[in-house]
Amino acid sequence: MLTTFGFRNLAEKAIMRCQKLASLSEDAGGTRRTFLSAPVHDCHREVSSWMKALGMTVSVDAVGNLRGFYPGTSSGVPRILVGSHLDTVPNAGAFDGILGVVLAVGLVESLDGQKLPFGIEVIGFSEEEGVRFGVPFIGSRALVGRVDEELLGRKDEHGVSVRKAIQDFGLNPNEISKAALSADVLGHIEFHIEQGPVLETLGQPLGVVEAIVGQNRMEFAFSGQVNHAGTTPMNSRHDALAAAAEWIVAVERLAQRTKGLVATVGFIEAKPGAANVIAGEARATLDIRHASDRARTEAMDELIRQGESIAARRGVTLKARTLLAQRAVVMDPFLREQVKHAIQKAGCEPHRMASGAGHDAMILAEKIPAAIIFLRTPGGVSHDPSESVHLDDVAKALECGFHLLTQLATSQEFLGRTCRA
Repeated sequence: MLTTFGFRNLAEKAIMRCQKLASLSEDAGGTRRTFLSAPVHDCHREVSSWMKALGMTVSVDAVGNLRGFYPGTSSGVPRILVGSHLDTVPNAGAFDGILGVVLAVGLVESLDGQKLPFGIEVIGFSEEEGVRFGVPFIGSRALVGRVDEELLGRKDEHGVSVRKAIQDFGLNPNEISKAALSADVLGHIEFHIEQGPVLETLGQPLGVVEAIVGQNRMEFAFSGQVNHAGTTPMNSRHDALAAAAEWIVAVERLAQRTKGLVATVGFIEAKPGAANVIAGEARATLDIRHASDRARTEAMDELIRQGESIAARRGVTLKARTLLAQRAVVMDPFLREQVKHAIQKAGCEPHRMASGAGHDAMILAEKIPAAIIFLRTPGGVSHDPSESVHLDDVAKALECGFHLLTQLATSQEFLGRTCRA
């Protein structure tokens, strides 16, 4: 096993690699790398070179997932997946998603040629963020058979479809089914920065994700009466924007008094949008999340009721529609316990927590056992160029991953698992 110094050296290399990949961008002076954009070719070449230097065989599947395979003790043994995503949001930091891929490569390097009773497939998902086509997880959806004709027909802002983007990248969309998980896959491990302040507040470098919260996105449309701002008395108004504003405050109040709930109105639009005109229409979005599907649904229903009550009292109408409904996803209990023990072996206290953001592991959990290990995010800042990690935390993550691999290599319970068809 590597010494503390050895894991620290690997951590330094991992951080430099993340920073290198951040320079492979669609934008000069910033990081943006969306689904199958031109810089993804450069990203694949860079990561492939690291994989090949470790004796891994490398391929790119039909949705652009980069896949490197490190063989086990003999042919025919099962495999595990380790990795995260290689795409970014606009004006991104260097570590969201990418660190999970780089750490997976680092874990293979930490084995120093040692073979395990399972192969390791390092995977860099081509798309997780949903930036280019407005739908997330294209890369991991392909592994569970959820890339359909509707998705392939979606178009970006330039009118390019997902299918055409795949073809332009030099891949064949008719071969997407070949990307699906095979029956020999035992599970998936994802390392990811927390993207929040919890671990930093606790002073802990690593966390065990117990569940990924469920999420609903909704649109609330308040309709009132357009009128003159100067000549219409206050008691005669049917102000759609005022109704929406009162409801937004109600959203915040409910979230503040409901443990574990987060609710955000991130967009509002008023029409006609003139300074001297009472708004006849106001449209707002709601993003609501909780690790409990029941708690989230109850809160969502309550906010609909409050919106309707506010609208009725103000003489306006309300229409609410659901844009996204994602159930909470519980991570595999066996793998969670194994991660906890591995974190302890690395000399850290494992904090059990929920993930407020979605990750590829939640998609793969439909078919295989999945687990996520969070790394502390300094300042809780993510999706921004100031996003960072602590060197010692990255070293602890590598040490934790090494212990996790060796634990799983001696677990008959784990080695007896297969993919759920």
